[in-house]
Amino acid sequence: MYKIKKINNIAKEGLRLFGDRFVVSTDEPAPDGIVLRSSPLNVDDYPSLLAVARAGAGTNNINVERATAKGICVFNTPGANANAVVDLVFPMIGVWRRNIYRGIEFCKSLAVLPPEQVNREVEARKAAFRGDEIAGKTLAVIGLGQIGVRLANGGIHRHMRVKGFDPAPALANIHQLSPKVQICRSLGDAVGDADVVSLHLPLNDRTRQLVNDEFVIRMKKGAILVNYSRGPIVDEAAVLRALDSGHLDAYLCDFPSPELVCHGKVLTTPHLGASTAESEENCATMAVRELANYLKYGNVVHSVNFPNVESTPADQVHTRLIVINRDVPGMIAFISNIFGANHVNISRYLNQSNGQVGYNIIDVESVVPAQIIAEIEKNQDVVRTRVISLKGQ
Repeated sequence: MYKIKKINNIAKEGLRLFGDRFVVSTDEPAPDGIVLRSSPLNVDDYPSLLAVARAGAGTNNINVERATAKGICVFNTPGANANAVVDLVFPMIGVWRRNIYRGIEFCKSLAVLPPEQVNREVEARKAAFRGDEIAGKTLAVIGLGQIGVRLANGGIHRHMRVKGFDPAPALANIHQLSPKVQICRSLGDAVGDADVVSLHLPLNDRTRQLVNDEFVIRMKKGAILVNYSRGPIVDEAAVLRALDSGHLDAYLCDFPSPELVCHGKVLTTPHLGASTAESEENCATMAVRELANYLKYGNVVHSVNFPNVESTPADQVHTRLIVINRDVPGMIAFISNIFGANHVNISRYLNQSNGQVGYNIIDVESVVPAQIIAEIEKNQDVVRTRVISLKGQ
C-alpha cells in the first residue's frame, strides 16, 4: 500500500483514480507521495517522500532544488488549467477596454432614481463609457507554454495581430501555435508595439521581477499589462509608477495587494485563474495519474526536475529497480557491470537524463539481491534507489 498525503482541496474525480493500492489522508505523517495545489511544501519535512504532484502548472511553492538533491520527483500538470486561464484573460481585457466595470457601477447607481428617469439618465451618460474593440489591436504573449499558446491562438480568432516570445520554447507547444502568430526573437521585439502584453511564465530566478522599469519603458505608451501567471514576476512599484505617469493605461492581474486594489488603473481578481470546476478536475486527474504511475511503475511524465521516461514492464518481469543519479558519465556501465558481476540478467534497461539528473529503469526477471543494491548505493553519484516488485500488480 502506498501512503498519500493530500494538501488543499483536490477534486474527488481525481482522487478516485488512486485505486485500492493507495491510502489517502490529510494527516499522513510519513507519506510516499503528496498531492497538493498552492500550499507551501518543504520536502525536508517528509523523510520517506518519493514524489510530489502539484495540481497546477507552477511549482514555486515547492523547494524543487532540494527535492532533486534528495531524489524526490516533482510533477506538475501543464495544460490542465489552460482553458480556465484563457477564459478569464480575454474577458478581463474586454472589461477594461469596453469600460464594463465602470458601466456596471453606473447602472447600480441608478437604483435610487424613479423608474421613469432611468432611461433618460442612461441615454444622457452612456457616451462616457464608450470603449475600444480588441480586433485589430496587437497582443504580445510572453511565454508560449500551453496557456500562452492558447491565448495567442485565441487572439488570432479575435482578429488581433499576435506576437509571441519564449526564451526556451518547447517544440510540442510551438507546433500547436497558429501560423499567423509572429514568433519574436527578443522580448523587446514582442512588446515594443503591443497594445496588450500578457505574461504567462513560470516563476523562477530568471523571471522574478522580470517586469521592471526597463521592461515597462520598452512597452508602447498607453498599453495594457496583463499578469495571470505569478505575482512576483512583476515589480509592482515599477508598474504603479508607469500607471501614474500615463505610460501604461492599465494593469490587469490575479494577485491583489493593498497597493494595487486601491489604484484606479488596476483591475484585480482574487487568484481565479484556475478556479473552475473543469480546471480543478483536470488538474487533479492529471496529478493523480502522474503520481500513481510513478509510485507503481517508476514512470516519469511531466516532471519539472526529472527526465521523462516511461516503460511498460513485460509479463515476465519480477522486479523493477529505479536508480536516480547525478548526470555524470559512466553510470550505465557502472550499474550494468554490477549486475553482470553478480550473475543477474537484465531484461530491459532504460536511461534518460536532463543534464542534471540521470534516471534508470532496470527490469529483472527475478528478485534483485540486496548485495547489488548496496553496491550501487556506494557510488557517490547515486542519489536514490527504489525496488518495485511487479508480481501481483
